[in-house]
Amino acid sequence: MRTRVRGWRWRRNPLRRRSDVVEAWTVLAVALLLLLGAPLAGAIAGWWAHGEARAVASEQRAESHRVRAEVVGRPPGSLPSVQAGREHSYRVTVRWTEPGGGARTATARVPAGTRQGEAVDVWFDSRGRSVPPPPTETAVWQHTLTIGACAAGGAVAVVLLGHSVARGAATRRRLTEWEREWALTEPQWTRRRA
Repeated sequence: MRTRVRGWRWRRNPLRRRSDVVEAWTVLAVALLLLLGAPLAGAIAGWWAHGEARAVASEQRAESHRVRAEVVGRPPGSLPSVQAGREHSYRVTVRWTEPGGGARTATARVPAGTRQGEAVDVWFDSRGRSVPPPPTETAVWQHTLTIGACAAGGAVAVVLLGHSVARGAATRRRLTEWEREWALTEPQWTRRRA
């Protein structure tokens, strides 16, 4: 049966080694870093990512404009391909009327399932090229939460890795100290000369 005495590394006793004290302080530092440091790292990274994502979204909104257009081309007969996690879409010819101008026609990406004759919102840049819509506020928050969670998880991984390295060094130091002590004690027990 094993008896566990809590806090023995903090108390003065003849069995306590310097490596035991270092390990006790390391455990305390790890606990503080896991409880305070990792959430703080996640919050800071999320705050930064939110600002960056909002800036990118507003820049994309400023560089592009939305047009309500009618699909005039025939959608392809095959299924659209998946594009980097975005919803399925395909290119088709659309037509719209410019304010104060005539009718314009261009090729733009429309969501899968759009039929000929339907009105859809498409986005164009200043040069008239079809571009994806700028990120919505929901997409910005999803990006923020993902970056924050990854940063907090990364901080936890770094803290735990550092703890395992420190614990391994403390264990090696403890074994070295025990061997040194045994080298002094063994001759008394075995009646051999060292």
